[in-house]
Amino acid sequence: MKLTQTIILGTIVFLSGSLFSMHHENTPESVAEAWTTAFHAGKQEAIDFVTKHMAEDGINAPGRYVGFGFTYNPDAEPGTMVVTGIQPDSPASKVLKIGDSFLSVNNVKVNERNMDKLNFRGKPGEEVRAVIERDGKRQNISVARGVISTTYTKEQVLRNMNSAVAENWKPDEANIVEVMSKDNIVYVLQWAKRTDPVSGLPFEAYTVTRFTFNEEGLVERIGNLSEDRFVLEQQGYTISR
Repeated sequence: MKLTQTIILGTIVFLSGSLFSMHHENTPESVAEAWTTAFHAGKQEAIDFVTKHMAEDGINAPGRYVGFGFTYNPDAEPGTMVVTGIQPDSPASKVLKIGDSFLSVNNVKVNERNMDKLNFRGKPGEEVRAVIERDGKRQNISVARGVISTTYTKEQVLRNMNSAVAENWKPDEANIVEVMSKDNIVYVLQWAKRTDPVSGLPFEAYTVTRFTFNEEGLVERIGNLSEDRFVLEQQGYTISR
């Protein structure tokens, strides 16, 4: 199979609030490029593009990690971490319920500045002790970290996108560096610079997004590889045992 490679030099333009590709047809490459550009443009642009170009049975697989296996809305009430979703068959599914609110994790109190830096992740099998509030009562829990493979349906993706704060969506700067494709699979390498909405500190990172297209030209699976550790280190955080 022939591997095609395209260097992107501003091939996506905006016109009357819509995204148009300089390509004359909706090839997988042009859709992947326009998808990425829509996410750089803003919340509503991204929602509109996903609604149109993601298959109804499409899956978002953001990657594996070691942790509990629950989700929360970081844009909810500042300083609160309320469980909004639980991954089936995860460590969290054995002890948490929707609506539980984390008060502390390994003796570190949850606050607005540290919610995405708490000790949920680490070595698989290690116990993490936390204090939660459930139905107005404090409760101590202990959870052993596990390997989590998260997937989201199109409905879940759109619900998560709609709950995000529009003002925190757009990067300060962004561009598409390279696009590579083979058959129905497209890889997009992008770079973005952002400002953390809590700390106010800037950071930049590269992300590789893998798109898989079905026979109708719709995205049936999407996943990312990103520089999570590099992002934390730019904000002064260290990762240690």
